[in-house]
Amino acid sequence: MNAASPSALRHCKVAIIGTGFSGLGMAIRLKQKNETDFLLFEKEGGVGGTWRVNHYPGCACDVQSHLYSFSFAPNPNWTRMFAPQPEIKDYLEGCWQHFQLQDRTLLNTEIKRLEWDETQQFWLIETTNGVRYSAQFVVSGMGGLSTPSIPSLKGLDTFTGKVFHSQQWDHDYDLDSKRVAVIGTGASAIQFVPQIQKRVARLDLYQRTPPWIMPKPDRRIGEKEQRRFRRFPALQKLWRGGIYAFLEARVLGFAISPQILRIASLVARHHLHKQIKDPKLRGQLTPDYTMGCKRVLISNDYFPAVAQPNVKLVTQGIAEIRSNSIVTADGHERHIDAIIFGTGFTPSDPIPRGVIFGRDGLDLVDSWPQGPEAYKGTVTAGFPNLFFLMGPNTGLGHSSMVYMIESQINYVIDALSQLDGLQLRSLEVKREAQDHFNQKILGSMDRTVWNSGGCNSWYLHPVSGRNCTIWPGFTWRFRQITKHFDPAAYHFNRLPALNATANPHTQAAAQELNA
Repeated sequence: MNAASPSALRHCKVAIIGTGFSGLGMAIRLKQKNETDFLLFEKEGGVGGTWRVNHYPGCACDVQSHLYSFSFAPNPNWTRMFAPQPEIKDYLEGCWQHFQLQDRTLLNTEIKRLEWDETQQFWLIETTNGVRYSAQFVVSGMGGLSTPSIPSLKGLDTFTGKVFHSQQWDHDYDLDSKRVAVIGTGASAIQFVPQIQKRVARLDLYQRTPPWIMPKPDRRIGEKEQRRFRRFPALQKLWRGGIYAFLEARVLGFAISPQILRIASLVARHHLHKQIKDPKLRGQLTPDYTMGCKRVLISNDYFPAVAQPNVKLVTQGIAEIRSNSIVTADGHERHIDAIIFGTGFTPSDPIPRGVIFGRDGLDLVDSWPQGPEAYKGTVTAGFPNLFFLMGPNTGLGHSSMVYMIESQINYVIDALSQLDGLQLRSLEVKREAQDHFNQKILGSMDRTVWNSGGCNSWYLHPVSGRNCTIWPGFTWRFRQITKHFDPAAYHFNRLPALNATANPHTQAAAQELNA
């Protein structure tokens, strides 16, 4: 894109990309701070993010409903302990409507290119439909679970049957009496396999590594309980706090002393033994790595489904795919009508090449040769005025991502407020601050189960092997370090006038860096 003045484009102060928990949360908090000069960009035809586009059978959250929601928008009407996808989608749509964000939202508007204009100190935005915008700040709420991961399999392009990923579920395709191959046994697969097993003639389940699966403590939340939460909001807040404390205690096993997880693994082994009677099948479903190294899953109906006569668990690797069959490494050919990928997403490479260009035209992907990294998971050197929500090393293996998102939102809000007070045009994190922060993250990773548990998970970058996904500690600690914007870690570019009443720490940093 060629540089242009803000008047030549539709300009806003803050451009927010995505309308999942991150994007909607950012917009709501901006509005609550009386900042209305923002736009929400959403490529889909409605809001909800991953909870809109993922609608496969059985789709549900694996974090308790009352914690997997905004603290500033409690919902007393959850019908289950673990909310199904339609309820979470309805909740997000309800927040969008309640906080009246409709007139600030651009639906069916996909970002094609973001480019930093150094001369004018703002972002140029081009959408796939050719419309151009500019913004002083960009907040990316695209999330790490938005780009489907489809493995490169020999002959996949020659398959003549139906093929789709769990995120792109084709509800118009009739699975009844079909021969279906499910590739992958991750979080999505263990939810949809029990749903489709009852319909298909045969299900070939291709497993590379068995997951650890715990019983799912789910139950219905009745109307009486919902009424109590509606009548006594403090009771719901207390319940939410109890869930948070219970989940936070799991950090002790994941990040501090993985030996603690041996107790949980005994529960998982008992769960497996109770539901799978066939010793050979049980052996195939038993993980050989430390619990927690990969994402721990919860399900009460996956093992019973896999044990059904019309399901074949295939542990041999796939050699090739033919026009109507899959051939495994042992030479066995299985004829099928459809392939469903339950292979998850690419959180270690969340943003494709050729979309975001920072200072000197540098592609964001090229700035991360060892995998994504950021300062406090939120900003990265060379990309002024760009904030990431659910950025590098903010993922969790034990609790609610909404808690992390709210922590980052508060940090961004404080940054924007201090920049306003000083009439600063732009900020950029110092490279040395970013490097120091990430060295501390890497040092903390060594003792965690994600790095030492003996598995190769999607938490790790495929090239460098660096864990650029997970936050290696307590979530309250992350909230501590993002509670206040820390100007000493940044470079600034200011407007001519300097507000003498602004935060003295920010003012001092701005004066020093612009001297």
